[in-house]
Amino acid sequence: MNNDHRSPVPLWLPLLIGVIAISFSSIFVRWSNAPVSVIAMYRLLLTTILMLPFLLMNHRQTMRRLSRKDWMLLFWSGFALGLHFLLWMGSLRFTTVASSTALLTLEPIFVLIGACIVFRQRTHPLAVASMITAIAGAIMIGWGDWGWGGRALLGDLLSLLGALAVAFHMLIGKNLVQRIPAFLYSFFVFGFAAVVLAAYNIGMGYALVGYEAKEWGIFLLLAIVPTLFGHYLFNWLLKYMKPESVSMSVLGEPLGAALLAYWLLGESVTWLQAAAGAVLLFGVWMFLRVGKKEPEAAAATATAIPPA
Repeated sequence: MNNDHRSPVPLWLPLLIGVIAISFSSIFVRWSNAPVSVIAMYRLLLTTILMLPFLLMNHRQTMRRLSRKDWMLLFWSGFALGLHFLLWMGSLRFTTVASSTALLTLEPIFVLIGACIVFRQRTHPLAVASMITAIAGAIMIGWGDWGWGGRALLGDLLSLLGALAVAFHMLIGKNLVQRIPAFLYSFFVFGFAAVVLAAYNIGMGYALVGYEAKEWGIFLLLAIVPTLFGHYLFNWLLKYMKPESVSMSVLGEPLGAALLAYWLLGESVTWLQAAAGAVLLFGVWMFLRVGKKEPEAAAATATAIPPA
């Protein structure tokens, strides 16, 4: 966790709210009959509409100070997020919720590798072990549903590529939210992602209007629950936490999504998946404890050793 900023609230609270919120995402997607790219576009478009009044009231001056580089980074972060939604939501058309969300747990691996390359960041060996433990638990959740051919394999591949795309989005976000407010960052990233998806939908010839009321309700739920209370909170947390720590927290999604799929979609949950959930949560808890102790240890060392 970053030692430069102090969170106004205990970090576990927005983490918990965010994980619960994004766990509903796959359920809402499954309830919809619209093309996944249309679902993703309206999810993000409605989110930006809801955020627009607050942007105009509080961030006009900050917008004027954004550099050309900032705008380019915002676009590419939005592009990566739009690609993530397109790929991951598409995977839910071919495989189970448990399998799709379990494969997303490779995201922290990609984020950690990227952080080491881009930010020259070092990671405690215990943190790496905790990450591997959590990922093993998440993979076990979807293990029984994985298919090695046909539609299930395609769904698994789409989810894997979606994890790579969102890792790219997280790394760019870490760079930007140190300089600009998380709200401003989130608004433009969601907006650019919506524009990218709109261009894709127009190119594919998908209908943008004419959906029944139920579909519009699902689009709105996706905008409010997993996007505002999920992705926006995670963007905000990047100011106070390392990107891989935020990604690790998102590993709670496979457990939450699997339980919701059992209750709301009738998908089965085995004893192996339940045990795997416990392993996952233990790994996440250990990783966050190590991340909390690292800056404390660094501060203690700096205090104990006077400058030469």
